[in-house]
Amino acid sequence: MKFLRTASTQRLLAILAGLIIAVAGGTAIAVAASSGGPTPPRESLAQALHQAATAPTVSGLSARITFTNNLIGADNLQGSGNSDPILTGASGRLWVSTTDHRLRLELQGQGGDAQLVIDNGAFSIYDPSSNTLYKGTLPSSSDGKSSSTSSETIPTVAQIQTQLNQLMQNLNVVGPLPRNVAGQPAYKVKVSPKHDGGLLGDVQLAWDAAHGIPLGISIYARDSGTPVLELKATGISFGQVAPGDLSIKAPASAKVVQVSSAADHAAADKTGKGKGAGAKKRHTQVTGPAAVQAHLPFTLAAPTTVAGLPRQSVELLNWGGHPAALATYGQGLGGIAVIEQAATSSQSQSKSSSSSDSNGQPGLSLPTVTINPTTSGQELATALGTVLRFTNGGVSYTVLGSVPPAAAEAAARQLAP
Repeated sequence: MKFLRTASTQRLLAILAGLIIAVAGGTAIAVAASSGGPTPPRESLAQALHQAATAPTVSGLSARITFTNNLIGADNLQGSGNSDPILTGASGRLWVSTTDHRLRLELQGQGGDAQLVIDNGAFSIYDPSSNTLYKGTLPSSSDGKSSSTSSETIPTVAQIQTQLNQLMQNLNVVGPLPRNVAGQPAYKVKVSPKHDGGLLGDVQLAWDAAHGIPLGISIYARDSGTPVLELKATGISFGQVAPGDLSIKAPASAKVVQVSSAADHAAADKTGKGKGAGAKKRHTQVTGPAAVQAHLPFTLAAPTTVAGLPRQSVELLNWGGHPAALATYGQGLGGIAVIEQAATSSQSQSKSSSSSDSNGQPGLSLPTVTINPTTSGQELATALGTVLRFTNGGVSYTVLGSVPPAAAEAAARQLAP
């Protein structure tokens, strides 16, 4: 967690974008337009999903891809950010081995190739703009069992339809529509929230009709016909993937940064390797403004409403070994989350450092917004949401949600009037 507090905004966004790609690419390549080839017969969604679940297993796949990233406006990118293929989009290659749960994604950029490797739950991300290799682990299942050893029974078409009926109480679903994706007969479905969707418009998914393998994902913002994130296949082949294609290709001179997660800390506590005898107690859930305030070294700001949204919860967080608070407002994706923690000296002195990263190099240029007469903050507005960070009265605030900038700014001004 220390890394999350000290890393530059550009590095954090690069990692977040990479992990989004990993989630999509771990089973897929993103939705491509119909290529005019053969298409599968029309089926109900339940039937198409059942066919995918019972399709023969393939050993792996490789593909040529084009990744489009419209999440961040070009006005917010300068210097090294302009050549970062994760932030600006690029073409590249993808390799997936289903037999040993490995993946490698490569995006070619002017300043070098960005790479992401997933290897049995461990991930590596190489950022060429900083010559840095980030390593960590993805969250595992709660029971600790590998999906490769599970023997879950595939539900029947009727059971799948029952589950879909429950999902459709909150989601609009269009499809499946017969398509041809990168030369493969495929089905495509569009899913959108019925309410409380924030800035999210819809998510479009496609999967191979013959092999049952997801072929991708496109994410659209509300009222937009252009995808915010898309990983498009321009050619796919199925078959065994060579081990060399699944290994990270980073220079020997690359700096290695280990990224720890809350799951890592929890695992350490369970094995008795947490910091101090009371490490396990730090994960005990503490909720409610009064109970959380009792654990904080600063005054909690948790108004009953912000930006017109009612408060839903207040929780105590363990933020890098230090107490912090999480307050949530509203419902669903249209809600707002507020993280509060004691400000460090570097946070208090970095009010005008938005145009440089933590190493003083060019990176993301974030607009400065006024919170109150003596406080300003840095704001990252994207097509899918807003993140606003500021420090006031010795407290560091992060306001985030799938909301427009005006809503995030209104919430910030209620926290620090």
